[in-house]
Amino acid sequence: MDAFFASVELLRYPQLKGLPLVIGGGRRGPDNALLQRYAGQPLSAIPVEEFPLLKDYTGRGVITTATYQARPFGIGSAMGLMKAARLCPQAILLPVDFAEYRRFSRQFKDIVLSMAPLMEDRGVDEVYIDFTDIPGGQRQGGRSLAQLMQRAIADATGLTCSIGVAPNKLLAKMASEFNKPHGISIVQPDDLQRLIWPLACRKINGIGPKSDARLQALGITTIGDLAARPRPWLVQQFGKAYGAWLHDAAWGRDDRPVVTESEPVSMSRETTFERDLHARDDRQELGAVFTRLCEQVAADLQRKGYSGRTIGIKLRYADFKTATRDMTLDLPIADAAAIRRAAGQCLKRVPLTQRLRLLGVRVGALVKAGEEPPPPARRTPARRTRADSDPFTAPLF
Repeated sequence: MDAFFASVELLRYPQLKGLPLVIGGGRRGPDNALLQRYAGQPLSAIPVEEFPLLKDYTGRGVITTATYQARPFGIGSAMGLMKAARLCPQAILLPVDFAEYRRFSRQFKDIVLSMAPLMEDRGVDEVYIDFTDIPGGQRQGGRSLAQLMQRAIADATGLTCSIGVAPNKLLAKMASEFNKPHGISIVQPDDLQRLIWPLACRKINGIGPKSDARLQALGITTIGDLAARPRPWLVQQFGKAYGAWLHDAAWGRDDRPVVTESEPVSMSRETTFERDLHARDDRQELGAVFTRLCEQVAADLQRKGYSGRTIGIKLRYADFKTATRDMTLDLPIADAAAIRRAAGQCLKRVPLTQRLRLLGVRVGALVKAGEEPPPPARRTPARRTRADSDPFTAPLF
């Protein structure tokens, strides 16, 4: 989907079309007083000058997405809002509304499934589709079905999407970025040298900043450069598995099927604080945040019918260094109190002298509800302290 979050917001506020718009942060959109002033009128009646600007934002928030009018300023997803404000202070800032985005996500995926039942869900705004055995799927190299899909999604939701058609998932992902927004790009096997090799290595999904830096240090800047290196040399430089994968990716080889069902590996929740917090000075606030994260993870698990044995925490300090700890239990759990109790034990194993900018809780080693293993042999219970008796009032650290 094209600039998905921002595009959904533009359906609500069409007067912002054509303007640099950023979605993210904790601040709300038009405040209650403003909404009351325009009560009884459509949201489209709110004047543009009434919306909050990025230059006035203060806090730790990050961008989830931005309109294409904001991107020439260097603004992109996951960028800090304060940095973005220096690049494009005149951009309009709206908050994230995940409930609305999920609603539109379900809509567009239902349309895709009605036309192409072999669909792999890759998140709120992206899917892989197998056209192979769909009637008409190969017409015009896949363009005909892609156009029908675009029109159906636009008619039902008012949103646009970009589609990449290729022999495999690796190339289709790259092709989907070629002609945004509302584009269709087709990559055939004999297009590799012309369309793929001139691209930067970072365009391959799976080559991150660190790997790219190593490649550039070795004189490899484009996918064509990468394809020119022998497989044994890449294995020697990057290891057996990753080196072989780099060679295959550069040559457009990818045999991963479209997976219609998959089980989650873990579920987590985390939050970045508006200001750095200290375990001693901000104990009560940290405790409340910690409890809320555990409750949110527990709600996610119960809603989706899972429990998990591995409980972990994540801390990011004021200097941006990150610490993680986890522990594995005898039995899987999905209860907020039990998750908090185990996560609290993990917290005791990390240094807490520095201020914190982020706190997260994770539950892994998931199993479906009803498929839990039998309990282990009974042990002599550990002596419980007063703090142990109620994990929600127990000290945080």
